Amino acid sequence: MLLENKNAIIYGAGGAVGGEVARTFAAEGARVFLAGRTGAALEAVAEKIRASGGVADVATVDVLDEDAVEAHADAVLQEAGSLDISFNATSLPQTHIQGTPFVELPADDFDLPITTYPRANFLTARAAGRRMAAQGTGVILTITASPSRTAVPLMGGMAPAWAAVEALSRGLAAELGPQGVRVVCVNAAGMPETSQLNEVYTLHANAYGITRDAFETRMAERTLRKKLPTVAEIADVAAFVASDRAAAMTGAIANLSGGMIAD
Repeated sequence: MLLENKNAIIYGAGGAVGGEVARTFAAEGARVFLAGRTGAALEAVAEKIRASGGVADVATVDVLDEDAVEAHADAVLQEAGSLDISFNATSLPQTHIQGTPFVELPADDFDLPITTYPRANFLTARAAGRRMAAQGTGVILTITASPSRTAVPLMGGMAPAWAAVEALSRGLAAELGPQGVRVVCVNAAGMPETSQLNEVYTLHANAYGITRDAFETRMAERTLRKKLPTVAEIADVAAFVASDRAAAMTGAIANLSGGMIAD
């Protein structure tokens, strides 16, 4: 198994992406610590992991509260003995954020993702980095989306927020690499089976005056394989990147856009 004897915190584990990553990590042998704001959603993911023979712990944590993030990281370290992987999959509802032209977008709606996503990733990565550097090993993972590096209309502050998270990941990799800590950002596209992407696609479809399914088809056509990535595909790559088999990989943006971005 790729992650046997690893201890992993997954922030936003009650969501579609975080939940799938948590289940995949657990299936690969990791003990997973599920963190997020909605206890019921976290418990639902934990129950599935335990039913499959995995080990999952649950904690309600607000990733924008630095004291709560630090206290939880301490609790994981005390309970498990090490913190080997940190994955931040937290997100915001996108209504009033995406789907509106810049010239019509209220400043507060533009600011919200920019002030939220980078801060959330900074606080969780800082907590992990401090503890991983002390133990001399660890992997910090972040996740963004293809508009961070493409020219996409109606994204509001999301594309700048994702670009900031990618820049943060590179800076962290540079600082933490000498202490044995790797930092990698997963850049995804698609995942239309998730409720958030359904919300996003609906917002964009409404703005263009087309159906939601027509917009999804338009997005799939922008990929090289004419097929959008799935949550399971994203989770599988995240597990590999978090494993020792990817030991030479850090300071990188893992391109999971299906060719929407051609590196």
